[in-house]
Amino acid sequence: MNEYYQLLGVDENATDEEIAARYSELREKYAEERWQDGEAGNEAAKMLTKVETAYREITAARKEQSRNTDGADVYEEIAVLLKADKLSEAQNRLDDCNERSAEWHYLQAVVFYKKNWTNDSKKQLEIAMQMDPENVKYRNAYGKMNAKNEYQKQSAQQTQNPYAGRPDMSADEEPQMGGNACSDCISCCYTYLCVDCLFSLCCGCR
Repeated sequence: MNEYYQLLGVDENATDEEIAARYSELREKYAEERWQDGEAGNEAAKMLTKVETAYREITAARKEQSRNTDGADVYEEIAVLLKADKLSEAQNRLDDCNERSAEWHYLQAVVFYKKNWTNDSKKQLEIAMQMDPENVKYRNAYGKMNAKNEYQKQSAQQTQNPYAGRPDMSADEEPQMGGNACSDCISCCYTYLCVDCLFSLCCGCR
């Protein structure tokens, strides 16, 4: 891409207006010179094609960058959408991103989690951790999700057999009032709250 800027004679930090003005200047110059006789005309025609190609590539790259930047801005925007539960808009912004970094996969995990697609969310978190193994946010989210999944399995087993995993209590014995059922409820609420808070409060952090 740098060669295109050099061809137009502008800096990479030049504004869109400056680049457009330089392109118009060069295009006018070579469009006129291409009608010269001999090699001068041929060279001008070649330069006109190169200038048009350079401007087209620069313009396309800048539009893509503004739409699909891999920096913090787009991720922060997606995080705001997720916190507002605007899942469709957040997914559209994720789909627009060409560069799928660890943060991209983490945010995709948040979208899936909010849709209650737990397995898909877990897979996205695993990809994020593989790409950025030192990221504490990803590891914490993954740990909380595993804790939630484990609790759901245990709850399902206890629903089928209320006394499973309690060797000190037979089926003929009744639990004390306010005992295990209450503590299980508190544990369930706490587990869900941890995962929800982790996704809600951390999804915008890098």
